[in-house]
Amino acid sequence: MRIISYGAAGQVTGSCHMLESEGFRILVDCGMFQGNRELEARNYARFPFKPNDIDVVVLTHGHLDHCGRLPVLVKAGYRGGIITTSATRDVTRLILLDAAKVQYEEYATRRRKARRRGETVQEPLFDEDDVLVTMDRVDGRARNGERVQLNRRISVTFHTAGHVLGSSFLEFNIREGKRSWRVIFSGDLGNRSRHVVPDPEYPRPADWVVLESTYGDRRHRSFQASINELADAINDTFRRGGNVIIPSFALERAQDVLFYLRALREEKRIPLGPIFLDSPLAIRLTNVYRRHPEALDPVLRRMLDQGKDPFFFPGVYLTPTAEESKTINAITGGAIIIAGSGMCTGGRVLHHLRHNIWREESSVILVGFQAKGTLGRALVDGAPKVRIYGEEFVVRARIYTINGFSAHADQAELLDWADATGDARVLLVHGEDKALTALQRKLRDKGREALIAEEGRAYGDKH
Repeated sequence: MRIISYGAAGQVTGSCHMLESEGFRILVDCGMFQGNRELEARNYARFPFKPNDIDVVVLTHGHLDHCGRLPVLVKAGYRGGIITTSATRDVTRLILLDAAKVQYEEYATRRRKARRRGETVQEPLFDEDDVLVTMDRVDGRARNGERVQLNRRISVTFHTAGHVLGSSFLEFNIREGKRSWRVIFSGDLGNRSRHVVPDPEYPRPADWVVLESTYGDRRHRSFQASINELADAINDTFRRGGNVIIPSFALERAQDVLFYLRALREEKRIPLGPIFLDSPLAIRLTNVYRRHPEALDPVLRRMLDQGKDPFFFPGVYLTPTAEESKTINAITGGAIIIAGSGMCTGGRVLHHLRHNIWREESSVILVGFQAKGTLGRALVDGAPKVRIYGEEFVVRARIYTINGFSAHADQAELLDWADATGDARVLLVHGEDKALTALQRKLRDKGREALIAEEGRAYGDKH
């Protein structure tokens, strides 16, 4: 048995791990590299393994950094199945179709400019037809707690990861002759007590655990403190006469924010200004949430049973078209605008930042992880000026960072979850250097064997 990481090793994005046993090869996730141009260029590189040598792909959840290269894998010759939960299948379809659309739009713009210079540009990684071909291979039969037999010797059980709708951590049980292995892949683990998706389940004792480390170096503020901070930021911005811009991931973060804005409205803790969900993808994904009550927190299931909509309520306006989005620009104060992308790397949020980032009356509330090299990270780090669509803007808007809304477990939660795996060897992935080394040190202080995954290196029964 051996484990090899081909992505998210020493970095956050591009999750892609191989689990191999006696010639049977399982790929856990096949995600896109995101962030700066150097990382994104890796999406075009050949896979460091032969795609047609992979027997099966198992998908933890539908974020682009976990599923984004599945169409590339299929184009490169993979012919097997992709096993995941029903909710993740539906989420992945929308995420990949949106990625194909965005890639083509960016390609068309670059190609038009390149033609004027007599140059060529790189084609998109995949198109919508590639996505549809890939989705034909996705089997959404997996249910949390139920074992899926991959071959006579290997099974996988999905367990609730509490990260986004349908997300799972994976428990592989492997027999090799007289030896048995239990190997757990955490996928991305959720922040507890968010009341939209269920809390993460705890794993069983294992031999190896591949553990994400996104927030391995820090603690989140308490969730209630984060909600209070959100309310204070909104009220302060409205008193100054500005707008609130919330860059948001279309999957999970947008739904979380809407749910808590609803609660703050009902408690009369924030004013009744308009709330715009300015993201076609987030609008479609929110409908997927409604179709999968089995993957929601019991609080939301009860609301749905009572005929209440957890996400859409009076004062929320959906702006799926570009024309509707542009009308928001006429509002100079008193509006809450939720738009993608969550790290400000593209999407409609850039237009709203252009209209508000230079205004001291307005605020930007960052409610998720901001990777190195992104505009969102520059704002977190206090950049005095930023470039948006080639134009330089001074940053006068107030910048808030509220990590309590993160969909990722913090250091304490990761350690608590890892404790349940007994004396399993821990392989740390999906984190920046500082987070990886901090979590490794904490695990070793507990007497655990913790290794930071090196890309392409094999770990397993000889370690």
